[in-house]
Amino acid sequence: MPITVYILGLIVFAMTTSEFMVAGMMSELSAQFGVSIAMIGYLVSAYAGAMTIGGPLLAIGLSKTSKKKALMLLVVIFLVGQTVGALAWNYESMLVARILTGISSSAAFGIAISICSDLVSVQLRGRAASIVLSGAMLSNIAGLPLATAITQVWDWRTSFWIVDGFVLLAGIISFTLIPVLATPEAQAISEWSAFRKKSLWAAYLTSMSIIGATFAAFSYFGPILTGLSGFSASTVPWLLVLYGAATVIGNIIVGRLADRYTYRVLVGGLILLVTGLLGFALFGYQQTIAITALLLIGFTGITLNPAMSARVMRAGGSGMLVNTVHTSVITLGVLLGSSIGGRAMDSGYGLTAPLWTGVVLGIVGLLSIMLALVPRIYRPSAPTT
Repeated sequence: MPITVYILGLIVFAMTTSEFMVAGMMSELSAQFGVSIAMIGYLVSAYAGAMTIGGPLLAIGLSKTSKKKALMLLVVIFLVGQTVGALAWNYESMLVARILTGISSSAAFGIAISICSDLVSVQLRGRAASIVLSGAMLSNIAGLPLATAITQVWDWRTSFWIVDGFVLLAGIISFTLIPVLATPEAQAISEWSAFRKKSLWAAYLTSMSIIGATFAAFSYFGPILTGLSGFSASTVPWLLVLYGAATVIGNIIVGRLADRYTYRVLVGGLILLVTGLLGFALFGYQQTIAITALLLIGFTGITLNPAMSARVMRAGGSGMLVNTVHTSVITLGVLLGSSIGGRAMDSGYGLTAPLWTGVVLGIVGLLSIMLALVPRIYRPSAPTT
């Protein structure tokens, strides 16, 4: 695997750490800007919203630019936004910083996946994507805790500067290693034609459902584990570390299988995900089952990303716009899953409501794959992996 693929993973790691690091410094930012904790929470939403809407728009604007040049430009935009965040003098300036970093990171993720797929053979695209996307998973295990610890030892601005440095270093290395890829004009034409394919939109629907199902539960693991399963608040961080470790292991396994057994991995993974969510909802009051379900959700869920990426690229090609829209779809799944799960819980359906929300979204994902498989099953000449 080319070392550039790992450098692209480092960029994703730093940018995803930037996305979630605000969650670990809410009290400090609230005191700094004189606003409520809820207002600080909107900074996370602003980042996600910018990724969902702004990322594809920015990718469209760069569709006639070479992938290498586009990635370097996005790194620069991200650095500007992150620097504004580090220097933020009021809430409004921090909000602008979050929008800039959100827009640039969404497009950067799509282009990173596109570049890594061009650097390897077709048979290794899923595995390469798993390495790049592992940066996002490691950010939750290592990046967010480190940013929180640095904030507590020094201050929140130091955390912002360190992320700035990571992205700058990875950007410089990428500039020296990434070759000039694809003819922009041909790339733009082929990408736009890909969006006329029903198979691409079906793949997007599956991805949104998988991530929505996962984050409907993940967003509320804290209260569910304490209020439903009876774990102490001090135990929850260690359980989340177990969950994070399961996502890393699952990502490695799926990355090895995603290219050759794309549909089997997606169907099997979704069945396991729904099983874990269902078991958690029905028997989560038993701690052993709760831990088992937690690990099962970790082994599947977001770890299906490499298979989802392989399916999207098989349907729509490896262009940066196709992959950027995929990133936005995944972010939309996060927003939908967490918001629907939270609304259901607030409406009086209890702590299991987010888990049941995940079950429903998981079933939607399974149905979307089954509908896509029907014509493949009745066409013997088509591969059914």
